[in-house]
Amino acid sequence: MTEPSDESTGKAILPLFPLQTVLLPGTHLPLHIFEPRYRQLMTDLVGDVVPDREFGVIALRSAMIREVSGPEHVHEVGCSTVLREAKRLPDGRFDVVTTARRRFRLLEIDRVSAPYLIGSVEWLPDDRVSSVHGDTVNRLADVAKAAHRRYCESAWDADDWTTPPEDGDIAALAYRLTADCLLPMEDRQRLLEETNPLRRLRIACRLLTREAGFLSTLGAVPMPPGELGEFTRPSNLN
Repeated sequence: MTEPSDESTGKAILPLFPLQTVLLPGTHLPLHIFEPRYRQLMTDLVGDVVPDREFGVIALRSAMIREVSGPEHVHEVGCSTVLREAKRLPDGRFDVVTTARRRFRLLEIDRVSAPYLIGSVEWLPDDRVSSVHGDTVNRLADVAKAAHRRYCESAWDADDWTTPPEDGDIAALAYRLTADCLLPMEDRQRLLEETNPLRRLRIACRLLTREAGFLSTLGAVPMPPGELGEFTRPSNLN
């Protein structure tokens, strides 16, 4: 059983950046910004026009969508991210790095108040895991870490991955374990939407076990995480 979190859901207004990717809390996202409306967003973030330099990343429902005109074109749950580094290039483009912060549920989209999309959102906290489930949590965490290790040993060389830190944050563990796993968007969206930390960890364990099995069967491995950036930087389709 889980209990409601003490964290207030609250509501907020966020600039939105629709992408063909699902951002998980705690992960880093490099972006190359080239379209004028999102150059303006970066300018507003750097100039502290946007509070806390925080904006929302939300996944497109289809790669065929070229223009977001309403909530039906994107997934309902997205993740906010905070601008950490920004390099403005001579032609006005930006190379930036952001760090994902917290999940939100999209309520409405405003297409007229700014050059970029603005969303009315409510924050989406996790359920609280009861202390009576301590033994279950520890066992599940061990199983999930073992699945992560099997995946990484199949996918990367020993120098290309590390075990997530032992900080006791069960709510974030599933995100940490799957951060460098090349999961389909649908699986990443499922992880993002799950508010029960134990269920999310079970999902992560199943996904990591499945992917490790694929790698072993196919005899193919993806590129190491450090080499992915030039090939997987999300591009803006709006």
